[in-house]
Amino acid sequence: MNGYLNKIIPFSSVDGPGNRTAIFLQGCNFDCVYCHNPETINHCINCSFCVSFCPVEALSVNREKRRVLFNPALCVECDACTKKCHRNSTPKYKVQSADDIMKEIENYRPFIQGITVSGGECTLQAPFLIELFTKAKEIGLTCFIDTNGSTDLREHPELMALTDGIMLDIKVWDKETHRKYIKADNDMVLKNLDYLVDCGKLYEVRTVVIPKLFNNEETIREVSKRISGYNIRYKLIKYRHLGVRKNHLNMQTPTDDDMKNLESIAHNLGVLNTIIV
Repeated sequence: MNGYLNKIIPFSSVDGPGNRTAIFLQGCNFDCVYCHNPETINHCINCSFCVSFCPVEALSVNREKRRVLFNPALCVECDACTKKCHRNSTPKYKVQSADDIMKEIENYRPFIQGITVSGGECTLQAPFLIELFTKAKEIGLTCFIDTNGSTDLREHPELMALTDGIMLDIKVWDKETHRKYIKADNDMVLKNLDYLVDCGKLYEVRTVVIPKLFNNEETIREVSKRISGYNIRYKLIKYRHLGVRKNHLNMQTPTDDDMKNLESIAHNLGVLNTIIV
């Protein structure tokens, strides 16, 4: 079975416990206005518009097969191709098997505690995750998922049995705001929040804080009420002007005082395992 792979980061200390290999899959069903990785949202349609913008000619076109070809040996990671893409995609993603990925992970095995699969939205490729996690477990690695919570995790018992922990994004609590700025409902996200708390699989909740655009106080208050009393970490993330998505809404980075005030809401509701990044 093959999966759509965006990239692999060999060593990460921010994607679960310990040192981990972070695997980013291609494809997402959300369209967050502040997305820091918009090139992971859609699949490349081989329109070839990006090819002429590559300064090192790492991209070319196979006219016969009508496909954009990528040469990673020439790439300098300037992101010129993704910045010019009109579809929030990249010509650089790969189609790989679980064995392909495990072969690469073997190079890092002595230095990592496990793998974390993110995206895009990795649970859209649940059968592929099952195969990958099965193979990772065979060599003693723990398996974590970073998800937007859009797929019903209760319908994937085999995947959940293989998963050691989940990091869940709660972007905004208010449903209308979620629809407006995330371009999707959050009903399933909140159902998954309850499910993961109850089954003991929720390792961390993540909320990106954007002043004025979102009611951050409401989101942090409501999430804290649900996870209070459990050893679940709440990560509060400053919005930053990173990635390749243009900021059309004049979104601002919160101040340190803003973040500390929001953290105090969680603390006052009994959620003491917090981190600001």
